[in-house]
Amino acid sequence: MIRALMSSVPVALGVAAAGGTLMTCCPAKAATTVYELAQVTHFHGLAVDAADSSRLYLATHDGLFIVEPNDGVAYPVSEIRHDLMGFTPDPREPSILYASGHPPGGGNLGLIASEDGGRSWRQLSEGVGGPADFHQLAVSATDPRTIYGVYQGLLQVSSDGGRTWEVVGPAPEGLIDLGASFKEPGRLYAATQSGLLKSGDGGRVWQDAYWQRQPATMVHVASGGVVYAFVVDAGLIAAAEPELSWQSVSEHGFGRDYVLHLAVDPGSHNKLYAITINPQEKAQAVLASTDAGKTWAPLGSATH
Repeated sequence: MIRALMSSVPVALGVAAAGGTLMTCCPAKAATTVYELAQVTHFHGLAVDAADSSRLYLATHDGLFIVEPNDGVAYPVSEIRHDLMGFTPDPREPSILYASGHPPGGGNLGLIASEDGGRSWRQLSEGVGGPADFHQLAVSATDPRTIYGVYQGLLQVSSDGGRTWEVVGPAPEGLIDLGASFKEPGRLYAATQSGLLKSGDGGRVWQDAYWQRQPATMVHVASGGVVYAFVVDAGLIAAAEPELSWQSVSEHGFGRDYVLHLAVDPGSHNKLYAITINPQEKAQAVLASTDAGKTWAPLGSATH
């Protein structure tokens, strides 16, 4: 059931994409609300712009959007409308964004990067066995040149900023999300259909990271080394590295919905943002919290 929620329902917004290695385009001017956007596409990633915390990045099936949290208005960054999977900013260089996925015309993108806030993208590499479609990507905060990606059930690692890759081994079965430690090199976290896992050796060996063996739909490591995860029946939990003494953040704040992606404002850890999905209706929403995750409201209605 959890895996079914991760699958995409193709919905087109009517877009164009540039071909070749360097993909560039002018900013698009059309705007919509996040609620309206959720009716015509689906969301694959969320991040606070570390250079300007009044902006959120929202990665979708139809390109990258900038969201203004106060009113929930979303603007397409450009007319490049890739299906962006594994979207993640560089933890040390906020101007650099990484993603994978598919161009509108089909095929896989390999690892792509942007150095201008998503207006243009360049393919850095195809990955092992590629062009890869890395549904999960994680960049090490201890060494941002170390990037992990998962493609066709295998965990790959690059130690040169995504230009060359090698296979580490099988990814955890039923993997949904991947995160890298903010403090310890080689430490990874995995949200899987069978539970929350951790690895201390770059993904070669995995063990339980949380006592409850329930599906985990999200794991996110915030600046400073606070690990957030969403575990079914436990809700949103958090713990500081490296001890991982888990505490409940919001057990019932999402109702029957699951959290798929989380973003934390690096300038104020009281401000959190989440992408949720209803497992019955498969409807997505973007929520905001201003009290460190205790309470949540649809984006645009929270007080910032």
